[in-house]
Amino acid sequence: MHDHSEDAGNGDLVSETPKIPVPDDVADAIRTLIRWTGDDPDREGLIDTPKRVARAWKEYCAGYSDHPEHHLSRVFEEVGGYDEIVLLKDIPFQSHCEHHMAPIIGKAHIAYLPGNYVVGISKLARVLHAFARRLQVQERLTAEVADCIWDNLKPIGVAVVIEATHACMTARGVRTPGVSMTTSRMMGVFRDDERSRKEVLALIGNPRA
Repeated sequence: MHDHSEDAGNGDLVSETPKIPVPDDVADAIRTLIRWTGDDPDREGLIDTPKRVARAWKEYCAGYSDHPEHHLSRVFEEVGGYDEIVLLKDIPFQSHCEHHMAPIIGKAHIAYLPGNYVVGISKLARVLHAFARRLQVQERLTAEVADCIWDNLKPIGVAVVIEATHACMTARGVRTPGVSMTTSRMMGVFRDDERSRKEVLALIGNPRA
């Protein structure tokens, strides 16, 4: 049996990173699920699926071993007098809903108005991914990202807007594809001052939030 995951685009065999061990009870649980859905976990195409699924879920949920606040621990004070909004738009992410463990796929917009510090922009995306790679609901994900930036960066304002589709709605249940959900959390000046809130939403280009 040939594992096509080892094939590179040019047909060469690529080396794999060491695979994490999968406990027997985890693999057995996935075999039970396969059997319960109506298939045979012992047929050729499914023999290795339990371990693949287990490792995939360990990757999907890597955020449990991540510490989002650590990504904001290195800050910079010398900003050349810059005192306007910092915005990172259209950050793609994938999560899984805690109700059906179905994919949540979307993009986030993260903005803050610096106080005394700024942070490398990649760190904002890392904070998002640290929380997204857990079992989630979109509302909590939005709040966690905003709260983490607010508590650790000490800005004057924070705005987080997330737009996502939920497979638990598009692929099951009401089966309504093409529907997206938008959530937002405004803190500090973006919550208290209407003009500042309108400014950041205009920059994001999402006045619905």
